[in-house]
This record gives sequence, C-alpha cells and structure tokens, in this order.
Amino acid sequence: MRIATFQLKGRRLVGLVSADGQSITPFDLAPEQMQRGAQALIEAGDPKKIPLQGASVAIGSVKLEAPLPVPRRNVFCVGRNYHAHAKELQASVFKNNTANPESWPIVFTKVPESVVGPHDDVVLPVGVSEQIDYESELTIVIGKGGRNISRADAMQHVFGYTIINDVTARDVQMRHQQWDLGKSFDTFCPMGPWIVTADELDGNNTRVRGWVNGELRQDAQTTDLIFDLPTLIETCSRGITLYPGDLIATGSPAGVGMGMNPPQYLKAGDVVRVEIDGLGVIENRFV
Repeated sequence: MRIATFQLKGRRLVGLVSADGQSITPFDLAPEQMQRGAQALIEAGDPKKIPLQGASVAIGSVKLEAPLPVPRRNVFCVGRNYHAHAKELQASVFKNNTANPESWPIVFTKVPESVVGPHDDVVLPVGVSEQIDYESELTIVIGKGGRNISRADAMQHVFGYTIINDVTARDVQMRHQQWDLGKSFDTFCPMGPWIVTADELDGNNTRVRGWVNGELRQDAQTTDLIFDLPTLIETCSRGITLYPGDLIATGSPAGVGMGMNPPQYLKAGDVVRVEIDGLGVIENRFV
C-alpha cells in the first residue's frame, strides 16, 4: 500500500494511492485523526482494515503533504552510514569520529517542526548559516512499538518506508560540535511523497539517488549501509521505547556538497530531487 497525506479543497485527508500512482482515495477517518496524517493508520496496525470513503481523485488535483506532517516526537537520524559517504567526510569535522561495523551507529535527531512536504520550499536561514547541504535518505516508519528490540525481530516492527532529505547547516553543525541544531531549522526535513508499506518494499535492498539542479550527485544501494536496518532499529530501541509512527532516517550516500572539492553548498533557486526505487520522488526548491 501507498499511504499519502494530502490537501483537497482546504481539508487535510489521508488516502490510498492507486497502483499506477495516478489517483488517490480517502480513508474513512475522523477529522481529528486526519490532522495527524498517516499516524492513525499506523496505530491501527493493519491499514487494510480501514475502509475507504468517497470517490478517487487525480493525484494532480491535490497537494501532497508529508505523510506524517507533525511526527509525534523528534525524527531519529543516522550519520555517516554508507561506506563511501564516511570516507568522503574523513577530512572534515568528522575526521576524529570513525564509523565502521565494529563501532556504534551515530544517532542524532531533527525536531518535528522541521518537517515539510515532498514538494514544499526549503527556506535558507540567511544570516544564520551559509553552508546548507542535502542528504538523500531512506526512512523507516515504525509500526509495532517496543523497547530493547532484538536485531532478529526488528523487521517485524517496520510499518513501511518514506523518503527524507536530511537538510543540514554544516557550519552550524561544526560550530556547536553536535548535530541537532544544524539539522533542525524550520523546513529542513522534506518528507514523502507517501509511505510504502513493508510488504511492498524491501528497504534492505533498494536504490537511493539524489540530484541537484538535474545533476546526479548521490547514487547507492541500501545494501551498502554500514549498519543495516535491523541494527538501526535495535540500536535506537536500546533502553528507549519506540512507538508506532516513529521515524528512523537511515543515512545518506556519498555525494553531499560538503564532500566535494571544493565544497558546493546550496543557494537560493537550487532544486534537490531525491528518488528511491519502489518508493517515489520528492523534489524541493531552496529559497
């Protein structure tokens, strides 16, 4: 299933996207449930049991929003989780922070208020940062909550997947020697275009690509992750209860602006496109 949150005639609705991606049919949810986007469907456990209501409408006639417009809490994010990406940043601020299969994943968060839709503008924080970067990421949507989830059981807790562009202010990240502030500016978490349920996508083996102004910059398979999806779920749940609707962004492939020589940061008018096979596309203009 592909589950989308969208605006139609001034109303927020949650719907089932057709197999061809051309139309969407609303679910029968109460208005207060639809304000939380796909959260109510995730909490229900089996979205196939939620009836549809009304007629299908063309995707082109609606405005897609982030599938979880306001996540229930901060988004879990993983840093330097592709081998090539870790290598390209070895000479940067991260040179003393190694990541390998024998160490622990780097985990930080983005505040819920940073989330915007799959085609919304991303606002450059003029006067606060001059080094804005992009990071194309497959993102896990937790379905079944739990604490101290074992790696062996982890995939049973996955509801599905979505896309996040983990937009980052690199100078702020370096200035504070931690990651949350530089990751959490308003609009710095484009998400979407929808959630694809786990029965329709193998997140452990898919392709992640990112373009800037039509130039392919990032291209990797999730099989290249240093820490795979079960390991990330196990790690984030160690002593911490995960809840339905929690999000874990799994890391960015190589090809970020900071890793180029010289670095190439985003400027007003730039357009970043992220595509994940089997999931879809998000595309955002920086303004």
